Order: sequence, then structure tokens, then C-alpha cells
Amino acid sequence: MWLRACCFSLLVSQAALAGEPCQAPTSIKPPAAQPQAMASLHTEGKIYGPLQRRVVKARHDFPYMLALANQWQLSQNPQQLATLSHYFDAWVSHYQLSFNPIDESHFDDFLSAFAISRQGLPADIRQQTAHFIRNMVEGYLGLMQAHQLDKHNEWHNNWQSHRIKLVTLGAVALNDKKLLALAHQAFRQQLAKNIQPGGEVWDFQYRDALHYVVYDIEPLLRAALAANTQGQDWFREQGPQGQSLKQAVDWLTPYAKGEKQHQEFVHTKVAFDKKRQQAGVKGFFGLWQPDRAANVYWAASIFDSSYLPLAKKLRVKAPSWLLCYCH
Repeated sequence: MWLRACCFSLLVSQAALAGEPCQAPTSIKPPAAQPQAMASLHTEGKIYGPLQRRVVKARHDFPYMLALANQWQLSQNPQQLATLSHYFDAWVSHYQLSFNPIDESHFDDFLSAFAISRQGLPADIRQQTAHFIRNMVEGYLGLMQAHQLDKHNEWHNNWQSHRIKLVTLGAVALNDKKLLALAHQAFRQQLAKNIQPGGEVWDFQYRDALHYVVYDIEPLLRAALAANTQGQDWFREQGPQGQSLKQAVDWLTPYAKGEKQHQEFVHTKVAFDKKRQQAGVKGFFGLWQPDRAANVYWAASIFDSSYLPLAKKLRVKAPSWLLCYCH
């Protein structure tokens, strides 16, 4: 009940901001005839080819699961719950955790779907899925704790932001306050290591790309939204030099408004960025397009309604995972 009550208040506030009801779609279409569960979802560091395209298709299962969970929460339709159970069973039976946060970042909708439907799921599916999620969360936390003093980029750049998102959503999905406290500790460390006073993130310095500013702070915002359902305000929480997630959003705002422009990846220090430029991958050359920050400002509008006009300018509707984040 505590999860539903907190999430309901979040939904009401978002509906009031958007001026429209927050509700699950009345009908949703599965992305394929059956779950597309795979043992691996590896795309990190790869130029897209046939295997990567298959992975992208398989990941479409996760937003479908979240939409289905939202719809079931409103309707209590047993057939919808049975379908959702089938998808959970398929994924936890097939997928092998890699602990690569870029490959596994898309499990965010899977975790939110479980948070919504957990109490209604059949006992065996609930236990199997909870076991899978606990292994994910504890595995990532163990790695983060083991590498606290590691100077390698991946332990303070966007990779770490995606780890924090997964462990926070997982802790909330499991209703485990001890795991949430550990996720919060990791979040605070990321504030100190990744966000500079004034809001510039480390990834911008290293990649010279607003693409990676968004990719760094959007997962932290989703973690903060999950923490917000537990009465915690990570959005305004300050690091040791006064830096905060809010400051990072504000640093990006002049670019999102079009007041400033930026040529992407001109001085990147990462060879793979240059490889993607040569391959003509969209978004890895030329001027950064402000609409790529739409999710950032929709998420930030939950914490501060002053971001809402910019969010609507960038994209008229909020992302589905935000409008009905959970119940």
C-alpha cells in the first residue's frame, strides 16, 4: 500500500501539471506475438547490425510490460495479469545478467512493471522475478562498492548513472529499504564525482557532446523519481560542493531552449564516437537537437513545475513511463 499511495500522489501532481488525466492506454498492442526474451542484450560498443536490431526489437517487450501493468492496475483484468506473468516468466527464464549497465538500462520499465503488479502476480512468478531483480540489484551494488576508489571512467560517468537507476528502481520494486539506502549512497557519490559545481557533468568534458549530458542525467532523474515515491528528494539534494541534479538540469536548459548551440563530439576523447561519426550514425555529428532532452524536462517537471513549459515545447506529451510511472 505504501508504494501505491506514494505513486498515486506523484500521478495526481503530474496530471495537474499536464492539465490532462494520467491514465493507462485503453488498448495496447504487443510488439510481437510472443515474448522476445533473449539471453543477452548486448549492443554497447557496437555499430548496429542484424543482431543489434534484434536486440532493439526484443527490448520493446519492456515498455509493453509497463503499459500492461498500468492497464491491469486500473482494470484488474485477470487476462492482462496472465499475459504480464507470461512475459516475466519468459525473461527471467532466458536472460543472463551481464552487469553491463548500458546493455541492461532498458530493464527500467521491467522493474517498474514489477513494482506495480507484484502483489497480484502468481506466487511462483512473483518469487522468480523478485529473485532475478534481487540478483541484479545486489550484483550491481557489489560491483559499485568494490570499485569505489577505481579511477576508470565507467565508475563515475554515464555508466554509473545507469547502474544507479537500475539499483534504485529495483530496490523500490522489491520494497527493500536497506537496498534503497545503498542506492542512495551510490547516488550521493555520483553527485560528488560526476556533477561539477554549477551543474556541468563529467561526460560533457570528456565526450564534448550534449548527447551524453542527457544520457548521464536522465537515468539519475528516473532514480530520483523512484526515490520520490518513498518521500525522498534526490533532485535537490546537494553534493559536497553544493552540486545537485537540479543544477545539472539547469546547466542544460539554455541549450534546450535554443539560446545556446553545440556541435556534437568535435573534441571527444573516445575513439568509438569518431567511429560512429564515420559510419554516419545519427546524433553523433552536427548540431545537437534540443528535442533530445524532452524526457529530462518532463521528468524534472515532477519536481518543479517551472520546467513544464519547456518540456511541452520539446515534446507535447510526456513519455509513457512518466505519465503512469506507477500506481
